[in-house]
Amino acid sequence: MMANETAKLEEQLQRWGEVLVVGDQVLKWDKPHYPAAIVGAVSTVFLFIYWVDPSFLTGFSCLLLLLCVTDLLVPTLISRIFGTNKWTTEQQQRFHELCRQLVLARQALRGWICRLLELRDGRPKVYLLSALIGLLSTAWIGYKIHNLLLTYLVVSTLLLLPGMKHHNIVGKTISIVRQKVSKVMPSKETKKE
Repeated sequence: MMANETAKLEEQLQRWGEVLVVGDQVLKWDKPHYPAAIVGAVSTVFLFIYWVDPSFLTGFSCLLLLLCVTDLLVPTLISRIFGTNKWTTEQQQRFHELCRQLVLARQALRGWICRLLELRDGRPKVYLLSALIGLLSTAWIGYKIHNLLLTYLVVSTLLLLPGMKHHNIVGKTISIVRQKVSKVMPSKETKKE
């Protein structure tokens, strides 16, 4: 089933193959200057949005227009620049792995949604309490921090996250936090002694 979904996704994204492989290299920080380039590009876009200060409808329409033009022009330009004869087996393997990771991410999202629905049906009070705490916290953060700054921070984090995971920065950070928490909150075994 996994191989079938991956093959179907590869077929759907084939015309974006070159772009996705390059994007994957940038997002996984194959070169040391890529994190700075990501933050610089995101900062430039958000500074432009801040400077123009479009209304929501104008901004949304411009975003959709940009996506439509990009969807039509980029694959055509990339195929003319790179050509189909320059597609190597290494790039094909990287494209296959990227599609496999996207399928895994989609399955993980489905799993989270299923667990959430099971929690809602099985333990509605826990579900309601969790939803209230999570959504009220999010609303409070949204009230305290400007929308554009919050969006900038979220977009920057999401774009830097694949590189942080690839270079195991996330794992190292989580282990450091766990060590600090275990020092502050001793385990049940040490309490019994």
